[in-house]
Amino acid sequence: MPSITLDNVSLNFPIYDSESRSLTRSVSKVIPVGGVIQREKGKKTSILALDSLTVSFDDGDRVALIGHNGAGKTSLLKLLAGFYEPTSGTLTKEGRVSTLINLMAGLDVNLNGYDNILLCGMLYGLDKQEVIKRIDDIAQFSELGAYLDMPVRLYSSGMVLRLAFSICTSIDSEILLLDEWIGAGDKAFIKKTQERLSEMVFNSTIMVFATHNPDAARMLCNKAIYLEHGRLLKYGDVEEVLAFGHDAQMNGV
Repeated sequence: MPSITLDNVSLNFPIYDSESRSLTRSVSKVIPVGGVIQREKGKKTSILALDSLTVSFDDGDRVALIGHNGAGKTSLLKLLAGFYEPTSGTLTKEGRVSTLINLMAGLDVNLNGYDNILLCGMLYGLDKQEVIKRIDDIAQFSELGAYLDMPVRLYSSGMVLRLAFSICTSIDSEILLLDEWIGAGDKAFIKKTQERLSEMVFNSTIMVFATHNPDAARMLCNKAIYLEHGRLLKYGDVEEVLAFGHDAQMNGV
């Protein structure tokens, strides 16, 4: 059964070039965005992106991550995706994960489109034969035609996004990690991306969705987390958490 469990998880980023800057031990009460900036005597400055999170997600959970810029939403998604390891605490995951955070992670611009489909598909956890079975569908969805035989370095930014999106969304996932809705390419292709994303959301067992849009949270999610300076302040019913977040921001929390 797919599940995610975080037990007292923290994520700390050391800052190695801060000696010449006027960073204090902790400025979280002054700066309204970002993780807590820390500086212990005799130690390097660091940013506490996530602070002692304990939470679990189970079958049927559609969880919106809400909070201001720098609250820790994307850091949490990247932690769940495996881009980062917890600095402390324990993260346990069961189930195949599909990640729509950094679409171009793993692409090699010196390889052609077909080779990148094979490379990225295997990086996402498929074996070679599974990727090969998906190549034609990925190529058709991307609408890149003969460009798939050319090195990706020759693609426009929109073409790269088409390729990356087509690969990422070809993976059958039990756990879907999504950082806002993604638009790639012209109007017709954007419509295709919305339809593909809606299908992935419907088919996933667990979804975690970072968003600034309360309407999108209501439409897609049944639960929500409110993050502030990397701390989990509220977790529960999506409407309750949205109301909590609104009050917190109005009161300057």
